[in-house]
Amino acid sequence: MLAWFMGLEVWVQALIGTLFTWGMTALGASFVFFFRSIKREMFNLMLGFASGVMIAASFWSLLAPAIEMADEQGAISWLVVAIGFSLGGIFLYIADKTIPHMHFGFDHDKEGIPTKLKRNILLVFSITLHNIPEGLAVGVAFGAIHYTTGSILGATLSAIGLAIGIGIQNFPEGAAVSIPLRQEGMSRRKAFFYGQASGFVEPIAGVLGAILVIYVSTILPYALAFAAGAMIYVVVEELIPEAQQKVTPKGAHYAVLGVMVGFIMMMMLDVALG
Repeated sequence: MLAWFMGLEVWVQALIGTLFTWGMTALGASFVFFFRSIKREMFNLMLGFASGVMIAASFWSLLAPAIEMADEQGAISWLVVAIGFSLGGIFLYIADKTIPHMHFGFDHDKEGIPTKLKRNILLVFSITLHNIPEGLAVGVAFGAIHYTTGSILGATLSAIGLAIGIGIQNFPEGAAVSIPLRQEGMSRRKAFFYGQASGFVEPIAGVLGAILVIYVSTILPYALAFAAGAMIYVVVEELIPEAQQKVTPKGAHYAVLGVMVGFIMMMMLDVALG
């Protein structure tokens, strides 16, 4: 099975990897058909877990390989990753301030340019912004296989590990989107639709990321660092603050526990496979 997968075009590998992450999001969102509500503590644990996975993936799967590849290209590695990381954060900041959207969770605060678009459309925009970095990260990781100077098997397993990690954190994330919508009175089908939609953009971003780095090899370290910067921006700007809203001291500890568990799991997964 692995030999068959390694024989595919890199962009096809990226597509399969991000379809998996989307599928895990849909699986999590499907919990809305079985549960009408979610305790705030469990919600905090979910968001914390997602944050921990994304933080660990940003270094182990993205920044560390970016530094290594920049060195191989003869570039100043610390400058390359600093530029790429900064651009990722700046890109998300500009998008956050210009594109009308609404944060998911229990409190849907509107951001971006004022608009009269329906609330559901704003939520879709928010979901799209949130998941672009994850799809891009997986796509760029698979694209990096094309230029590896080491073991192709190791590079492939590392990319697969990243896709698995993102997929695992997408599972509770899908539920964290759909169940609060159900609590607000939305039908189960609509809540599921918007929950799984949070992963729809990932295959698109993944394939585009893989194709881009395949044809422009010099930007690969920048692209890896860019994805890391964008992911960290999402964690700090949205996930962790949402996990810390309206909580008791015990509830805050759930979020911290989630971060620790998510970070450890992603670190172990990446080191074991990479």
